[in-house]
Amino acid sequence: MTETKADLNDEEVVKNDSTAEETAVENENETMVEQQAAEADENSTAAEPETEIEELKAKLQDEENKYFRLLADYENFKRRATLDQEALQKYRAQSVVNNLIPVLDNFERALTVEAKTEEVKSMMTGMDMIYRTLVDALKAEGLVEIEALDKEFDPNFHQAIMTGTDEEKPSGVVLEELQKGYLLKDRVLRPSMVKVNE
Repeated sequence: MTETKADLNDEEVVKNDSTAEETAVENENETMVEQQAAEADENSTAAEPETEIEELKAKLQDEENKYFRLLADYENFKRRATLDQEALQKYRAQSVVNNLIPVLDNFERALTVEAKTEEVKSMMTGMDMIYRTLVDALKAEGLVEIEALDKEFDPNFHQAIMTGTDEEKPSGVVLEELQKGYLLKDRVLRPSMVKVNE
């Protein structure tokens, strides 16, 4: 039984038709799958931008907060640096003045000695001139003597090392200044050592 060419051609046509149908079905299935995937992507991308926008807003807010904190820290640093510079300039002579206060004390003690001869008197006059020049130079730098005698005792400026009794004066008044105290501008370098009325 030999098949004719026509029969073979019919079989090939049928095979080709069925293959074409299968390919069409596969293509249709693929298209449907792609459409469903595209729809799912669209739904997820529609939801994603909202969450992304919220995340970006949160990040932006964090960055703004960091920026403002950094700016505030910088302003504080500038203010502190300015205050430190002003204090440094204002009290630049403090260490030198502190070292010269004992020299003033010694000059004052030396000037209380009574001169008996002319030679000693002229020497005392020269010492007094040196002392006054030194005091004027220190005053120009801002050194101020703390007033104590007959003033109300103030622990910020006075150091009580003795008490006494004077009924003519009110309680808490300085009766005697045993050692002078000094201020450099508004800073106490050394409090006055005083005797206070009970």
